[in-house]
Amino acid sequence: MVEIVLTAPQRPALPTTDLLGPDEVIAVVDDSPEIVLLLSHYLGSRGYPVVRAGSARELYQQLDACKVALVLLDIELPDRNGNEILEDIAPRYPDLGIIMVTGTTDIQVALNCLRLGADDYLTKPVNIKQFLHTIDSTLKKRRLAINSHIFQQELEKTNARMRFLHHLTLKMNTAYLNTVELRGILQAILVGITSEDGLRFNRAFLALFQPDGSYLQGVLAVGPASREEAGRVWHSIKEKGLQLDDILADIQEKSIDFDIAVNEVIKTLRVPAEEHDHVLIHAGRNNKTIMVVNGSAPGCHVPEELLRLLGERSFAVVPLYAPGKALGVMIVDNFVTGATITEEDLSGLQIFASQASLAIEHSRLYETMAEKINALELVTQELEKSKDLLIAAERTAAIGHMSAQLLHAIRNPLTSIGATSRLLAKRVADDHFGSYLNIITQEAGRIENILEDLFSFVEEKSYHFELQPLFPIIRKSMMIFYMSMKQNNITYHLDLEGDGPSLPVDENTLRQVFLHLVKNSIEAMPGGGDLRIAATQDENSVTVVISDTGPGIPAETLPHVKDPFFTTKTYGNGLGLALVDQIVQGHGGVFTIREARPRGTEVLVTLPKTSSAATR
Repeated sequence: MVEIVLTAPQRPALPTTDLLGPDEVIAVVDDSPEIVLLLSHYLGSRGYPVVRAGSARELYQQLDACKVALVLLDIELPDRNGNEILEDIAPRYPDLGIIMVTGTTDIQVALNCLRLGADDYLTKPVNIKQFLHTIDSTLKKRRLAINSHIFQQELEKTNARMRFLHHLTLKMNTAYLNTVELRGILQAILVGITSEDGLRFNRAFLALFQPDGSYLQGVLAVGPASREEAGRVWHSIKEKGLQLDDILADIQEKSIDFDIAVNEVIKTLRVPAEEHDHVLIHAGRNNKTIMVVNGSAPGCHVPEELLRLLGERSFAVVPLYAPGKALGVMIVDNFVTGATITEEDLSGLQIFASQASLAIEHSRLYETMAEKINALELVTQELEKSKDLLIAAERTAAIGHMSAQLLHAIRNPLTSIGATSRLLAKRVADDHFGSYLNIITQEAGRIENILEDLFSFVEEKSYHFELQPLFPIIRKSMMIFYMSMKQNNITYHLDLEGDGPSLPVDENTLRQVFLHLVKNSIEAMPGGGDLRIAATQDENSVTVVISDTGPGIPAETLPHVKDPFFTTKTYGNGLGLALVDQIVQGHGGVFTIREARPRGTEVLVTLPKTSSAATR
C-alpha cells in the first residue's frame, strides 16, 4: 500500500461547479484498490464526482460511459503500461486533463510523460496538499483551455457574422436595389439568421406591410419545414462542409433547397392592419420586439391560426422599421432544437432586422426613383413628338376663326363694291373707263374667292378615322403637362384602368381636344389644386370627364365660352374651346361645359362607340 501524506485540509481556489462542467467526473485509475479508494474518498469529500478504474480496460469503459474531465493515471497497470495509454488517449480526448501517478522519482520518466501529453506528474507517496494543488491547477488549466476554445469559436462566428453584415451594408450603400436584388439580400439575411455561423435559429420568416398599409403579407422564409427535414438538411450542410459564405454564394443557384416548403407556408400569412392587437401587427406598428412563449405574449393577442401555421408555440417577433413607418416583421423560432431564445439572440437578431429594413427602404427608394425617371422619359418623348401640336392647334383655330370673322366683316362691303362696279361698267360708254371698272369687278371677285377658300381650308377638315383605344390617347396628352403640374403644385388623378374601349377616332385631332382641355384646367389653378380625369360608358358611347378645382366659370359667362374669340383671359384669343367643339362634333360627339361641385369646372367629351363620321 502506498502511503498518503496528510496535511491540513485545503479548499480549491474555485468551486467544483466552476472547474467541472455538468455531469463531468474525475477518473482515478490505479491497480491498488486502497489507493483508488482513498483518493476517491478524499476527492468526493471535496465535492468532486469520481469514477474508479483498476485497469486500462476499465478506464476505457469509463471514458466511453462518462464525461471524464480529469484522469489520475497510474503508470504501472496490470494489463497495459500507463505511458502507452497516455500516448493513446491524449490525442483522442483533447479536452481531457491527465495527471500521471507513479512510485518512481526518475525525472526522465516525468519528462517523457509531459512530452506524451500529460498535464502534470505526481509521485507516490502522494502529498495531499500537493495533490490538491495539482488537481486544482490542472482543472483550471483545462477550463481555461476549453473557455479559450469556446471564445475562439464565438469570436470566429462573430467575425463571420460582422463580415457578412459588412458585405450587406456595402451592397446596400453602393447601389439602390431592384426587386430581384432585394429578394436576394433578404434571403441572405434570413440565411444569416439561421446558419451555424450566424444566429443559429432554426427558422426565419419575413412578412411585409403592403405599400398602402392595408395588410401584412408573408413573403419569404428560410429553414426546414419539419424536424425530419431539418436533420437531412443539416447533415447535407455538414457533409458538404458549407460555411455561411458558401451558403450565401449558392442562394441564387438554389443548390440548398431547404426553404421551399416554408416559403409556401409563409405566403399564406395575411393579416389585416386593423387587427391592432394581433401580435405581428402590434410588433410592427409599435416598433417593438415581442417574445411569444407557449402561445402567449404580454399586451397583445396571439391567434391560434398563427400558431397552427407556424407549427410552433414559442417564437420571437422583431419589427422592420424605417423612419416614420412600419415595414413589416421577422419571425424566428427554434422549433427543431427547442433551444431557449436569449436576450443575446434578440440583440443579434435586431442587427439583422436593421439590415433588412435598410434593404427594403433602399428598394422602395429605387422603385420611386425609377417611376419618376420613367415618367420624365415619357414626358420627354411625348413632348418631343407633340411639341408642334399645341402651336398647330392654336394656329389652325386662329386662321379658321379669323377667316370666319374676315368673311363676315368684309363680305358685305366687298359685295357692294363688286355690284357697283358691275353696274357702272354697263352704263359707261367709254371703253377706257369700262376696262377699269371690269378690273375692280374681277379683283373684288378674287378677294371673295380667297376668303371663301381660306375659310374652307379650316372648316372642311379631312379626318382619318382608325379604331384606337381611348385611354392611352388621354394619358399621352396628360403627360405633356407633367412638369407644369409639378411646378404649379397640381395633383392629378387618372381614373382610367387599362386601355379602355376602342373607338373610331382621328388620334391627332382628338389629342388636340384633350391638350386644350387639360391646358385650360391647369391655367385655371395657378395656385395649385386637383385635376381629375375619369370615364364612364354605356352601350352606345363613352364620356370622358375632366374636372378641376379652380374658381369656376361665372354662370353668365358659361353660355359664351365656346364662341370664337370669346375669352376672360388676359392672354389668348379664345379659340381653343371653339376648336374643341368643332373636332368633337367632327367625331360625331358632344362637348359640354358645366360647373363642378363644390367648386371648379367640369367638361364632358362624349364620343360614340360606332360613329357615322368614321365612314366619311
